[in-house]
Amino acid sequence: MRPQRACAATDKLAGKEAVAWDLKERIKVQRNDVRCTKDKLKYKDMAKKDKRQEEQQEQQEKLQARLHELEEQVAEAESQKAKAESQLAEMEDKNLRMMAEFDNYRKRTNKEKIELTERAGEKIFTEMLPLIDDFERAIAATDDEGVRLIYQKFLSFLDKHDVHAVETENADFNTDEHEAVTTFAAGEDKKGKVIDCTQKGYKMGEKVIRFAKVVVGE
Repeated sequence: MRPQRACAATDKLAGKEAVAWDLKERIKVQRNDVRCTKDKLKYKDMAKKDKRQEEQQEQQEKLQARLHELEEQVAEAESQKAKAESQLAEMEDKNLRMMAEFDNYRKRTNKEKIELTERAGEKIFTEMLPLIDDFERAIAATDDEGVRLIYQKFLSFLDKHDVHAVETENADFNTDEHEAVTTFAAGEDKKGKVIDCTQKGYKMGEKVIRFAKVVVGE
């Protein structure tokens, strides 16, 4: 009986050991499975992380490319703006030059017209002066009221157009208005003075149209 009980106990112990060993093996397998699962999850997370990094890198590259494109567009716009401003400044300069040239042309034309008119008037009045001389000689030779009346009308006409005789009586000799025909010793107080006038001079405004011929004291 004892050997049978011993065998039964041994078998029972062996069975328990087998169960324990089986459990240990299952635990090992489960641990390996867990480890493999962790590794897979880790690799998966790393792959996702790498993919996100790649996507971020690609997005950054796209943004950099877009930024570079925008910078080139801005530079082109600035260049076009500078070119347009340069063209505008050039056009304004040309316009100002044209306006200045036209203004100078207008002034020059008006001046030429005025000078032409003045020269024409000056020529007419210059040619009238010998008539005035003749009237003065006629009045000095004869006391004719008709001649005097015509002479006064001539003087009024000249005065109306700002034509008047050059001052000579007791005047200092002035080369801008007087022409010395001779000199005369008339004393120290008359030195440089107009002693006599042999032919009247005339001015049209401030311009001398005929110099007065005078005798100058010395």
